[in-house]
Amino acid sequence: MAVDIVTFGCRLNAFEAEVIRREAEAAGLDDTIVVNSCAVTNEAVAQARQSIRKLKRERPNARIVVTGCAAQTQSGMFAGMAEVDRVVGNDDKMRAEAWRETRDAFDLGAGEKIAVSDIMAVKEMAPHLVDGYASGLPRVFVQVQNGCDHRCTFCIIPFGRGNSRSVPMGAVVEQVRNLAARGHAEIVLTGVDLTSYGADLPGSPKLGMLTKQILRHVPELKRLRISSIDSIEADSDLLDAVADDSRLMPHLHLSLQSGDDMILKRMKRRHSRRDAIAFCDQVRRLRPEIVFGADIIAGFPTETDEMFSRSLDLIEECGLTFLHVFPYSPRPGTPAAKMPQVAGAAIKERAKRLRAAGEAALRKRLQAEIGLMREVLIESEGQGRTEHYLPVAIAGERVGSVVPRTITGSDGERLTA
Repeated sequence: MAVDIVTFGCRLNAFEAEVIRREAEAAGLDDTIVVNSCAVTNEAVAQARQSIRKLKRERPNARIVVTGCAAQTQSGMFAGMAEVDRVVGNDDKMRAEAWRETRDAFDLGAGEKIAVSDIMAVKEMAPHLVDGYASGLPRVFVQVQNGCDHRCTFCIIPFGRGNSRSVPMGAVVEQVRNLAARGHAEIVLTGVDLTSYGADLPGSPKLGMLTKQILRHVPELKRLRISSIDSIEADSDLLDAVADDSRLMPHLHLSLQSGDDMILKRMKRRHSRRDAIAFCDQVRRLRPEIVFGADIIAGFPTETDEMFSRSLDLIEECGLTFLHVFPYSPRPGTPAAKMPQVAGAAIKERAKRLRAAGEAALRKRLQAEIGLMREVLIESEGQGRTEHYLPVAIAGERVGSVVPRTITGSDGERLTA
């Protein structure tokens, strides 16, 4: 049997899953399940553990390898699970030799169960040119950056990903060109701290320059999308691209986390509430049709009802359409875990209110789309997305095509065309 990948968490993990599959199969592994874990919340770690137990029950003879952020930060815990045969580090998982060593360990029935190197010692990032995506898959991801140099007080991810490092621009452009030639209509640039791109490269190019280079040198690319960014680091070239090139999709997902200045300081974020609102206003002036999504944490330590209300108000003040709500959960080893905690019931209630407000904002935007002409990328039979990442029910079109259609209605969750 082939290598099966079970992926949790971010878009970056989705890209890396393709590299894992290629390298593990090239190493000769078979009847192996690789669980590519996430560590962003306690719930994410628990989901990985539950999945491992279920997979072992379903396939008792398969070997299970755990990798990803949770494997990097909690390798001993996963190694202690009877169902797990090996734990591979988060940087190691991208290296062919790690999978050859895993094969040898399985074949010989010997070797260490934990194969996790020091993620903080990783200083460079080799490009991983993925050609294993199914031909014609409408949307694919390209990893341009990994790691994070910032230390937000709630976040464990730098310890799972290491410090920031970038893929050279030429290698990114080559990857995008290859994927466009294979028929992928939309490419998403992804990373851990995407707007820190290039600081470690010669000349310190920024994300905006990379974006312009892609658009200039791959004219056959139909759609380019950027995943989550830190708005305070958005550079002038990026804003120029947003304003001037229609192939760069009018949709940005922002790492906002809170709408209260004191909470933002305690999170060790680098922007203020005013900064967030000003950025959204600026981008909307440059491209009035832009759609914003955002990450918001509910119930961060010391958050009062008044502080929370400022996060709730931020949805309207920034004009957010997509909301990704994280109920706060303390991650061991982070400064926030030592701060006075908000009661669990209050966290749950605040998260519920944020999600309800987000759903209302999405319904409002969907209603505003009715009667407009949109370019719809057909993702699967009967389902597509507009330039703004709004879901559309649409029938009779070829998967992977981009078709102009008039929006005819909405059911509150997706459009019809």
